Amino acid sequence: MKKSTIIIASLWALAAVQLPGQRPASIIRMDTNRVIGEVHPYVFGNFAEHLGRCIYGGIFEENSPLAGPDGFRKDVLEAVKPLGVSVLRWPGGNFASGYSWKDGIGPRDLRPARPDHAWGALETNRFGTDEFLQYCERIGAQPYLCINAGLGSVDEARQWVEYTNETRPTYWALQRKKNGREKPWNVKIWGLGNEIDGPWQLGHKNAEDYAKFALEAAKAMRRQDGTIQLIASGSSNFRAGADWIAWNRTVLDRLKDEIDYISLHTYIGNRDNDFEKYLGASAQDLEYRLQVVEGQIKAAQNAQRVPRPIYIAFDEWNTWYRARAGTTEAEIASTGLEERYNFEDSLATGMFFNAFLRHANSVKMANLAQLVNVIAPIFTNKQGLFRQTIYWPLAEYAKQRGNMSLDVQVSAPTYRVVQRAPISYLDVSATHAPNSSMIFLNVLNRSEKMDLVTRIDNITGRIGAAASVWEMNHPDLKTTNDFGKETIRPATRTASLKIVNNGFDYTFPKHSLTILGLKLQ
Repeated sequence: MKKSTIIIASLWALAAVQLPGQRPASIIRMDTNRVIGEVHPYVFGNFAEHLGRCIYGGIFEENSPLAGPDGFRKDVLEAVKPLGVSVLRWPGGNFASGYSWKDGIGPRDLRPARPDHAWGALETNRFGTDEFLQYCERIGAQPYLCINAGLGSVDEARQWVEYTNETRPTYWALQRKKNGREKPWNVKIWGLGNEIDGPWQLGHKNAEDYAKFALEAAKAMRRQDGTIQLIASGSSNFRAGADWIAWNRTVLDRLKDEIDYISLHTYIGNRDNDFEKYLGASAQDLEYRLQVVEGQIKAAQNAQRVPRPIYIAFDEWNTWYRARAGTTEAEIASTGLEERYNFEDSLATGMFFNAFLRHANSVKMANLAQLVNVIAPIFTNKQGLFRQTIYWPLAEYAKQRGNMSLDVQVSAPTYRVVQRAPISYLDVSATHAPNSSMIFLNVLNRSEKMDLVTRIDNITGRIGAAASVWEMNHPDLKTTNDFGKETIRPATRTASLKIVNNGFDYTFPKHSLTILGLKLQ
């Protein structure tokens, strides 16, 4: 145990080893009547930015023997499909703030190459709007286009909506048809810029200036297509000294009558090589941000001219710290942001999803950053690919889309991270699928040393005598996957349950992520 992690209930270590007649150390109570909200399919989204090898050499690699005639890597396509990506964000990210969508349409050989001042690369524009939208169709994802709110204009954003969605024979609709797409793409999800609060961003603005631009862009885009959904750029600058709360308050106040979502971003990492601090402090920060922004949304809604829902789009999240050693965007880009994930990072993925599910009433979209190579679950070279450790929780949690998130009650041993409030070793979420009478119990054991014997009680409905078990567990927290060696994979099995008073005991192994599938009879 590291010095930064202080155990406040040392006797729990003994309680974790259940002796005859002894009560379990932890209790989880489930009740299908305690519904938080629907787990929206968009919570299982992803993100593809023109950065490093995410697009070129990942999604799209012309002239590769692994690519089809459209340039899409077939092996990547097959690896993406099991992830169940519901919505795919593009073209950025920081890249969006200097990107002109008009450079990426028409015959590929006639498209201009431009310097990418976000990441210091040369952008060939051979992958553009039509290629991206074709890819979304191939993987069954809703497209999410992020406009250029940095160096771009209001009319450029409006024209982009016209190009993708117009049914009448207008100029940009005819250009779309000329480029091979007769019917509209019908893009419904649009972001009003990316991280404009960040001084690293091209076209960085203060909150007032951003809100003025975003309001005019929203009005123009909605007049082009009144059915679209709009996402405001919330503060991504969650760091010491950054007034992220004030930014969000201003944006929500000015845009409350136009937007459907406000975006949040966060990246975490185990810089101190302290497992329990990594999963504990990150979870507390995430919960705090979600609770604050939920309150800000409610305050803004009280002043709306016409009541309309506003949700949270957590459209960038992941573990990212190893390939982030530089102090400038160009220095960061030199690593290609090619993070190699280990076993403990797969557990952090479960931590994120548990938080999103516990806030299912407000978090209606989330996008892992990113899809391939760049801080991603899929990693390629010229010969093939492998699936990183974080791939497996992404694919498994996605199966719970459309379920009802449940407000479960948890009592478990706690610990402290430095001077923070105590946090439970068990990080829990649960969902209910009424049509199949299934409950999915998602449990992350954050203890590095202790297995936790847990009593699981169910209030409504009778639990069947067997459970499906999906488990991420490995003795070495630092083990990674590689080409030809996918060491970290989930184990699955069926467990027989000894049901007593509509509940049972289950042991959650130390540093593990478990999903139990329970049938109600």
